[in-house]
Amino acid sequence: AVLQLLYILSMAQNIPYLGPINGGLREGTSIYIQGTIPKHITRFFINLICGESESSDIALHFNPRFDGWDKVVFNTCQNGSWGSEDKIHKMPFRKGEHFEMIKVNGNDFHTFQHRIPMEQVRGLQIAGDVSIQTINFIGVRPQLCESSALMLRALLGKINEAKIIKSLHSTSLAVDIAFHMNPRLREGIVVRNSMIGGNWGQEEREMSMNPFMEGQYFDMSIRCGNQRFKVFVNGQHLFDFFHRWQSFNEIDMLEIEGDVQISYIHF
Repeated sequence: AVLQLLYILSMAQNIPYLGPINGGLREGTSIYIQGTIPKHITRFFINLICGESESSDIALHFNPRFDGWDKVVFNTCQNGSWGSEDKIHKMPFRKGEHFEMIKVNGNDFHTFQHRIPMEQVRGLQIAGDVSIQTINFIGVRPQLCESSALMLRALLGKINEAKIIKSLHSTSLAVDIAFHMNPRLREGIVVRNSMIGGNWGQEEREMSMNPFMEGQYFDMSIRCGNQRFKVFVNGQHLFDFFHRWQSFNEIDMLEIEGDVQISYIHF
C-alpha cells in the first residue's frame, strides 16, 4: 500500500477556528476534516488563507449554504475583492450528521482551479454552524527512525475473513516484515509477528484486552522506540513488540489489508 502521511494533527477544535498550516501547501498535499453538522444549520465555511489573519487573501472559500436552495459555493478573495462564484447545486452534507472530507464522505465533489498559487496558502479558517473533531494536513514523510510514532484512525467493516493486517517492512528484494499485527475478531485475539528472511517468527498473542469491534472506529498509535514498538488503541496501551529487525531505520513501507476503512494515517 502506498501511503500519504500527516504532518499536523489537530483534535476537537473550537469554532470559529483560525490556525496555521506549518510549511504551507505543496502539490500532493491533502486536508482531512472530520466534523458534525447541527440539525439547525444555515451555513458554514472553510477557507484556505494566504496568511494567519482573518484579513488575509483567501485562496479557497468553501461555503455550504442551507437556504432553501441548498448549494455549495466556491470562491477566492484577493485584496478584499471576491471573485466569481462557483455554485454547485448539490448538497453532500446532511443536517444532524457526521461528515468526513478530503473527499466528502468518500466521494469526489468538485474541482476548483487555482486562482492564487497554492504555495501562498499559510492558514486554515473555519466558522459557522459546524463542530470540528479532527483536522489533518496530509503530505509526504521520510523514513522511520527512533522515537517515531505512527497514528491512524480507521473503521472496522463487516467481517468477511475477519482479518486485518498492518505490517511495517523494508522494501528490499527479499521483503522482511519488521512488525505484523493481525486482529482476528472472531477469535478475539490480536496476533503479532515478524517475517525475516522469508520465515515467520514466534507468534505473540497475550493481551489484557481486545479493543477491536466490528463497525466501530478506533484510533491507533504505534510508537517506535530503541528496543520495541509500543502500540496504543483508543488511548490505552495495548502491548509492546520487541524489535526482531534491529535496523528499524530501514523500515520504509506500511501495508494494510483486510476488512478495514482507513480515515487517516499520521507519522
